[in-house]
Amino acid sequence: MVPYLEVQHLTKSFGALTLFRDICFSIAEGQKVGLIAKNGTGKSTLLSILSGKEGYDSGDIVFRRDLKVGMLEQSPAFDPEESVLDACFNHQGEEEKVLKAKQVLTQLKIRDLTQKMGQLSGGQQKRVALANVLLTEPDLLILDEPTNHLDLQMIEWLENYLARGNKTLLMVTHDRFFLDRVCSVILELDDQTIYTYRGNYSYYLEKRQERIDNKRAEIARANNLYRTELEWMRRMPQARGHKAKYREDAFYELERVARQRLEERQLRLKASNVYIGSKIFECQYISKTFGQMRNEKGEMRNEPVVILKDFYYNFSRFEKMGIVGNNGTGKSTFIKMLLGIEPIDEGRIIIGETVRFGYFSQEGLQFDEQQKVIDVIRDIAEYVDLGSGRKMSASQLLQFFLFTPDQQYNYVYKLSGGERRKLYLCTVLMRNPNFLVLDEPTNDLDIVTLQILEEYLQDFPGCVIVVSHDRYFMDKVVDHLLVFKGQGEIKDFPGNYTQYREWKAMADSSDSGNSRNPGCSGGAQAPQGDKSRRRDGSVQKRKLSFKEKREMELLERDIEALEAERHQIEEALCGGTTSVEKITAMSKRLPLLKEELDEKSMRWLELSENEQ
Repeated sequence: MVPYLEVQHLTKSFGALTLFRDICFSIAEGQKVGLIAKNGTGKSTLLSILSGKEGYDSGDIVFRRDLKVGMLEQSPAFDPEESVLDACFNHQGEEEKVLKAKQVLTQLKIRDLTQKMGQLSGGQQKRVALANVLLTEPDLLILDEPTNHLDLQMIEWLENYLARGNKTLLMVTHDRFFLDRVCSVILELDDQTIYTYRGNYSYYLEKRQERIDNKRAEIARANNLYRTELEWMRRMPQARGHKAKYREDAFYELERVARQRLEERQLRLKASNVYIGSKIFECQYISKTFGQMRNEKGEMRNEPVVILKDFYYNFSRFEKMGIVGNNGTGKSTFIKMLLGIEPIDEGRIIIGETVRFGYFSQEGLQFDEQQKVIDVIRDIAEYVDLGSGRKMSASQLLQFFLFTPDQQYNYVYKLSGGERRKLYLCTVLMRNPNFLVLDEPTNDLDIVTLQILEEYLQDFPGCVIVVSHDRYFMDKVVDHLLVFKGQGEIKDFPGNYTQYREWKAMADSSDSGNSRNPGCSGGAQAPQGDKSRRRDGSVQKRKLSFKEKREMELLERDIEALEAERHQIEEALCGGTTSVEKITAMSKRLPLLKEELDEKSMRWLELSENEQ
């Protein structure tokens, strides 16, 4: 493969903080490379260095001669007076380029090419910037969080677009589905060093665990030998010969290895002191319509935009709901109505007396830049009561979300964008809510923090509503979906996002077959929960046959056993004591297990909807 980029012994520091030291990697033609690192460790800085917008301390960056590089920044800047088309490229009346621009921008829901950039939202500007990079057709694409501000439909389009052909790219993204389906190489920036994994995200997870296990074993061996060598150092006289001097030098290298620490979390944060009553909230036939709004061309229109129409829903205790849908269908408006931020037109929302909301919004919290990180949290509370006599201090909560003791006493203005989002999340959790409402919580968070948040929400003993375009995150956290389709149409689906996509694919295929053959009947039926009901509250159900009841009993038994096996495997993979051979076997078993579990769960859902 033709080398496009070679990074040799690159080092970058900000004052006393070293982001990375002496790192080396290369990108060849046709490779699709994902860059993974914790917030604040230098991902965006590295991309800026490669694009020539940031300097570095030492090392070499070698591009192939005449290589054309396209860069998508996290927060692109435009002239507010230029048009969308001019922001993409100087088209100079070339019809082919204009046609191509329209096609790409339409996929990204930008349809008015004459609209001024200053009239677009931040998310729309990011999508224009993405279109700009794609349209210029560079040899090497460098993308910083390309899926931010994209809805699921756009993400899947971009996924397919980048996966096709011989495109070469380097990108930072937290979207693990995206990494898995697009990338062929993963670079991990960890502890100031770059590690290369030649495979997709699933392969990276397996090999990263092997690396950690091997490192842990190396440190354990060094510690055992260190005790012996330390005793020798104490016994030896000061006047040493050549061999003794060689052994002394080896001792100091051994000491360095033995004192290494792997900052791997071994514990999950589980709160048992969260109480919520049986009455949560009930939406009683609520409606919401906006009058004058911009249409897809950016023009003002007088016809109403329906967000909700005669919507009924009774939220269950301990329910974990996901809300998905294209941009502009009313997802954020719905949760703002629930929280009393946005008024409703008709109907009413009844909230239980014990409910204490914790709201994580897209806009985020405005911090005092001169305040220290720890003081931001201590201003809310000194500790959180976890129940059973356990307490977690402000500092412990921050450390749980990967703020080191040094970072906790840094000023807010020193934090990266992802670290600010993480700090905002900590302010929400520190208030000890029993009902979490999270609007796009995954934007700008690193993958390690997402894994921590997923575990926290899985163990959370209260209620959760999540609005997110992160498919992997939704599958991990939610057990129920509201799918916003636009103009007040909402689909109530009892399952996670992958199960919904599988059902929708079957339904679309069935509808397509029926349209070709009018004589066909049936088709895939969506599993409808008893919460989507008519105004009179009636629900039509048929009685299960004896065979179906028996099948349902067996499915429940199988699902329970599969869930237990999955939990056992996940615990073993996170435990740090499993052998490499067993980790490999478990990593192969886990996706098969999940596939079987999803299949049986879908069948159980179909049967349960007809149970009387």
